Amino acid sequence: MTEPTPTNALLILGSARREGDTHKLAAQVFDKSTLNWIDLLDYPLYPYSYTGSYPADDAFERLTHQLLAHQILIFATPVYWYSMSGLMKTMFDRFTDLVTLHKPAGRQLKGKKVYLLAVGSDARLPEGFEVPFRRTAGYLDMEWGESYYRAVSELPTLSEEDRRRLRSWIGRVDTR
Repeated sequence: MTEPTPTNALLILGSARREGDTHKLAAQVFDKSTLNWIDLLDYPLYPYSYTGSYPADDAFERLTHQLLAHQILIFATPVYWYSMSGLMKTMFDRFTDLVTLHKPAGRQLKGKKVYLLAVGSDARLPEGFEVPFRRTAGYLDMEWGESYYRAVSELPTLSEEDRRRLRSWIGRVDTR
């Protein structure tokens, strides 16, 4: 298993396409040398199981290791049918394991900062889209930062002001 690099921020890419619009937006803003990126396509996650039994190739433990190694988590997802991607939803469903089976790991999420980067075809982020991100952050005692949405048609015109705003996310660690 590769150890995380020293950067304090992790971008979790939850698109079904590796080089899709969500990746394009993230790449316009975040240099891979300034924060770590992981692609959920590289982490086979099985749906949440009430029995807590998962196939041997389930990567949730490896993914959890990555999440816990960073202070800032940026969830990047396309908007699919007015909601987060299926990959991202499976990961969020598996957070249940962190409050049932793996409570010590779940407690380590406390105080992490959470942001949302989303891309879709509509002019605005669908109403209620950020609710699961914000409420999950609150439930796990993480600090909700903010969300940023861009319509696919606007991707080529990302302003420098927006780039600065988004890049500022990775510098927002409280060192108290």
